[in-house]
Amino acid sequence: MTFEVRPATLARFDDVATMLGPRSPASTVCWCLSHRLDSRTNRALVGPERGEFVRDLTRRAVAPGVLAYDGAEVVGWAAVAPRSELPFARSAKIPHVDDVAVWSIWCIRVRPGHRGQGIARPLLEGAVGYARDQGAPAVEGYPVDNRGQKVDLTMAYVGTRVLFERAGFAKAADTDSVSGGFPRVVMRRALS
Repeated sequence: MTFEVRPATLARFDDVATMLGPRSPASTVCWCLSHRLDSRTNRALVGPERGEFVRDLTRRAVAPGVLAYDGAEVVGWAAVAPRSELPFARSAKIPHVDDVAVWSIWCIRVRPGHRGQGIARPLLEGAVGYARDQGAPAVEGYPVDNRGQKVDLTMAYVGTRVLFERAGFAKAADTDSVSGGFPRVVMRRALS
């Protein structure tokens, strides 16, 4: 199968909402903001305010992520942004490897009903390509090093080390972070 990956712009906000929004508009769910915002701001945004915040992100010159499509149907999401704009910039658990102005890919989500079809890899590649197109010198991800063990779907959004390795990333550092019971690692891919 071939999947097309496109920036998550305002014109595609309905597809962003399909991937990230709750069934009930009043629900307070992630909307992929828990690693984009500091914890105080993240807690302060409740219910529909979260979706409106993401809608505003899609209005920016740099999209907040990318969407994968199978034909006209949205099937995946990957968050990507300069690390300097994210709480990762101040993280005590996920180290800085060096002073390169890296971009981070921290959330990869495949829509239920479409999992197991090989969408995650082209989605990750699309996020890398978008970062490259925006001038990123390198990209990082912070996946779990699950060593082939099953990862709970709730925590699988960070990706796995194998997924990142297959997309040309190499381990750059260990972290003090854990997700779903597995250690996370810094995976890096140079773009220039």
